[in-house]
Amino acid sequence: MTENATPPSDAPSQLIDQRIKDLGDWRGATLAQVRALIHAAAPEVVEEWKWRGVPVWSDHGILCTGETYKAVVKLTFAKGAALADPMGLFNSSLEGNTRRAIDIPQGAVLDEAAFKALIGAAVALNRSKGKKG
Repeated sequence: MTENATPPSDAPSQLIDQRIKDLGDWRGATLAQVRALIHAAAPEVVEEWKWRGVPVWSDHGILCTGETYKAVVKLTFAKGAALADPMGLFNSSLEGNTRRAIDIPQGAVLDEAAFKALIGAAVALNRSKGKKG
């Protein structure tokens, strides 16, 4: 292993696993659910761990982040303003010109098909821009 290589115990997917476990409540379950949906919609997604502990899912650029707060799990789409959202999933960060977010409070039911379609659209947008990783 080179000096700059990330040890397997610190791999982003393992850090996300640990975050889900450490939360141990509805937020962990929600983060696990959206993570599974992201992987189902974007099989080539890359998991990253950025900004001192934020799960990030990328495919030719950032698709979305998954932050956990006391009252919501927030999924922020890096290029959300450029995505069609016919089912109205975006309910936060609506005022900006670039990002959009989905705040999921305890007990909320996420439209899984619409969410997977949104992830697919984010992948397609990133790939159309020709960015890497």
